[in-house]
Amino acid sequence: MPGQLTRGQLTPAQAFDTLYGFCAPVLVRQAYLLTGRRGLARESVERAFELAWRRWPEVARDRDPGGWVRAAAHDHALSPWHRFRRRHRQPEPPPGDPAGRALLDVLLQLPPPYRRTLLLADGVGLTVRQIAQETEATTSAAARRLRHAREAVSDLLPGASAPPDLRRRLSELAATEIPAAAPPPTVRTTGERRDRQWVRTAAVLVTTLTGTTALALQYAPDHYARPVPQGAAIHGLPPHAVQGPLSERSRALHRALRSEFPGGPHRLVPSAR
Repeated sequence: MPGQLTRGQLTPAQAFDTLYGFCAPVLVRQAYLLTGRRGLARESVERAFELAWRRWPEVARDRDPGGWVRAAAHDHALSPWHRFRRRHRQPEPPPGDPAGRALLDVLLQLPPPYRRTLLLADGVGLTVRQIAQETEATTSAAARRLRHAREAVSDLLPGASAPPDLRRRLSELAATEIPAAAPPPTVRTTGERRDRQWVRTAAVLVTTLTGTTALALQYAPDHYARPVPQGAAIHGLPPHAVQGPLSERSRALHRALRSEFPGGPHRLVPSAR
């Protein structure tokens, strides 16, 4: 892989195109071995290079720009979210070679971390320590994954038990199934257009959030209002009595009171002096 790409007289676009032309075909083959899908392999590599172009100063100064892009491509290829995409639910046409088809079936049966570790070791030629750094795992975990992956492949494919044999068969399978990647200017333009879309989307979200917050501050209550308790029925009280017509005795008493004491009792009438 090329080293730091900013030391020469190349422009950023020329340096990016050089890295793309050197790495993209190989990375597409690797992504195909990881996923078994030609379209996803091409998409993973293009998205990785779009990310590299977005962070080009960082990638160009990296000690291994190709390794940086490879890690991004592998991460995208093995993302678990692809299973929810409609076009990835349809079966992919298998390789035409029966030996290649058998090898790809064995690879896809491995867990994704084991599959990636096996590819980096026997397909790319990295050491266990380098694999651990690239996959963000411990050295013991990378060694364990590699051992289990090789044992599984050896059990299912006796002819690929030795690492050199497996490396040869991986190269043959990848060489026969090469989806073509997009030209580097297209990748750069697509990445820039996607960045502008993300910026516009973020601006719309910030504007919407700001407006919603302003409305909430304007119309939200500024003091605590005690909730009105819900009414409850009261039981055990006597029924309300409705006054009926007066009896004859009560009417006679009323007449006597009005006729006999028009000014009230004598003891209540003040005496004149």
